[in-house]
Amino acid sequence: MLDSSLKKFIHTESFAGMLLVSAAALALILANSPMSSWYTQFIDTKFFVGINSHELRKPLLLWINDGLMALFFLLIGLELKREFLEGQLRNLEQIILPGMGAIGGIAVPILTFVYFNYSNPETIDGWAIPAATDIAFALGVLAFFSNKVSPGLKIFLLTLAIFDDIAAILIIAVFYAHDISTISILLATIVLLVLVICNLLKVRSVSTYAIFGTVLWACVLQSGVHATIAGVLLAFTIPHRCKEDDYSPLNKMEDRLHTWVAWFILPLFAFINSGIDFSQFNTKDLFSPLSLGIFFGLFLGKQFGVFAFSAAAIKLKWAKLPEDTTWLKLYGVSVLTGIGFTMSFFISSLAFAVTGQDYSSMSRLSIIAASLTSALIGAAILACTKPIKAQS
Repeated sequence: MLDSSLKKFIHTESFAGMLLVSAAALALILANSPMSSWYTQFIDTKFFVGINSHELRKPLLLWINDGLMALFFLLIGLELKREFLEGQLRNLEQIILPGMGAIGGIAVPILTFVYFNYSNPETIDGWAIPAATDIAFALGVLAFFSNKVSPGLKIFLLTLAIFDDIAAILIIAVFYAHDISTISILLATIVLLVLVICNLLKVRSVSTYAIFGTVLWACVLQSGVHATIAGVLLAFTIPHRCKEDDYSPLNKMEDRLHTWVAWFILPLFAFINSGIDFSQFNTKDLFSPLSLGIFFGLFLGKQFGVFAFSAAAIKLKWAKLPEDTTWLKLYGVSVLTGIGFTMSFFISSLAFAVTGQDYSSMSRLSIIAASLTSALIGAAILACTKPIKAQS
């Protein structure tokens, strides 16, 4: 059975998935219509904050990708901490199956991409693009089959996506850092230590963590490590267990962020990053090693890696098939993990920040194609399965 908080999470993420698709579709329509110039001007609009000569000026695209997405990563960090302390990730028996699935779902797509791009030093930087699953989009599809997918299988998908997020965070922090600033790293470390001390002193004020978290974000932004990592670092300093009040600062911050991130920040991110002008592509682009590596990495690599590694764990008796779940249903959900979208878009923007817009646009088109294909095939497979006997 799913507890009330998990049901609320799934409901929010499912609705967010529908908003994501709508926002992306709107961006594609605008980018290929007479309003394309307006769309381009909109995402390139420059905003700045600062005092006197100390000014931070960025286009809207980067304010969203570097700024608002830090809140998305903060929410991921809060959810990870809560899951490690009291959720699915505290029980070894519950994490073996999705953990094995996640290993396969990360390794096989990466190897697939590398197979197509190992000889190109410019496109090989996108090796991590097909490694992540978009939980909001995947749950949005899964919501149409609530009478056919057991609670255990939903938890499998959620936990696997959490492992995907952990891997993506580590990959971004380690492999997509550029022009490291020692001074900024030192300042960020000092601010992080202050946050840890606040935690040890049982400071409960959410505003205190928000203020120091903003300073941490600014330091990380200037450090060469991507600014969104600040969100994860901040999350792990937020107090969770408080004897005098069950509703901890972590719970407060997570509740306040969840709706904003799911219903506003992620759809806005999709709208800003999905506006691809199809006229700039030709048949050769669609069948380039970069496009094929991303498409087959997400669509084939993900489903094969997740299903094969999960099946191996079950056959080796390391884990059990979730209750009221058939092999076909497990395979259908494995196909849905090929929906990359948000995190794949994000990694793409980092991978090709230096090599240019052409690679970035080509990769985004491949991500959309692979995600839609995975969604449609996964949905078709689940539609062919039988309803479960009892619903949660």
